[in-house]
Amino acid sequence: MKAYQITSPSGIDSLTIADRPMPQLGARQVVVRVKACSLNYRDLMVVRGAYARGPVPSNLVPLSDGAGDVIAAGPGTTRVKPGDRVAGCFFQRWYGGNADADTNKSALGGSLDGMLAEYVLLEEEGVVTIPEHLSYDEASTLPCAALTAWNALVEHGRLAAGQTVLVQGTGGVSIFALQFARLFGARVIATSSSDVKLARAKTLGAADGINYKRRADWDAAALELTGGRGVDQVIEVGGAGTFARSLNAIRTGGKISLIGLLSGAAEINPMPILRKLASVHGIFVGSTQMFEAMNRAISLAGLRPVIDKVFPFTDAKAAYRHLESGSHYGKVVISIP
Repeated sequence: MKAYQITSPSGIDSLTIADRPMPQLGARQVVVRVKACSLNYRDLMVVRGAYARGPVPSNLVPLSDGAGDVIAAGPGTTRVKPGDRVAGCFFQRWYGGNADADTNKSALGGSLDGMLAEYVLLEEEGVVTIPEHLSYDEASTLPCAALTAWNALVEHGRLAAGQTVLVQGTGGVSIFALQFARLFGARVIATSSSDVKLARAKTLGAADGINYKRRADWDAAALELTGGRGVDQVIEVGGAGTFARSLNAIRTGGKISLIGLLSGAAEINPMPILRKLASVHGIFVGSTQMFEAMNRAISLAGLRPVIDKVFPFTDAKAAYRHLESGSHYGKVVISIP
């Protein structure tokens, strides 16, 4: 079978296509014929050799996110069967409850080989069936970006109708957060450096947009838009360049879901957290049970992921470069025919 692998993580050109043996089934494992994968910012860090959670294995197959068909199931498998349409879970061994110190060792495309291959071997509890109304391309966007947004807003944030959520930018996590917030009847304020992207966010239901190139004090703008009260939740993906402003933008008792560090790590002053009685919670994707709950909501609502562009399997490097450019709106997908 064909698979991409990272020969030595030094940049996008370190991706190579290789012939690898077909996966060998074990007990309670499944082989999935992959139909589509999607990219996350984490995948850029991995291929650059800049992933903060440790070195990656030699010749790692990249990407955590993908969807396809179960073609074989090992002894004792009961959750899925051959023919089922499934997505792989980011963490192969975090079925439910709280994550533990070993959870990260089961991450696809980091500690374990990922999804950018024609066939993959996954744990029975590391796959979920995908909503019937979604294509493989759409379903491939769910494992990391969508579940991170769901965990942040619903599992951690206890999202409720009438709340106000601020989403930073228009990448995969932020767009899913916008969609989920609207699904729950919440108001959304979006930030971006592009008026075009803000206009598109409004077509998805964002009530307001703040161009942070024109309003560097976007936190003050958020306070103005909420009559001085502040927002209930912030989807924090920036890090050093945004965290202090996120603290200023929330209401007293508000919540910040810390998801990404696109502008680097931040020195944190604890006083604003104390003064605002704020809840700051680190979010790192989510469990299989969270994924199943999210998919039930997606199915009931008929929600569809926003895909920016689909690339063929043979042009995976171009998909990486498109993500790297920052010009995307929503998710970047690689289709495997």
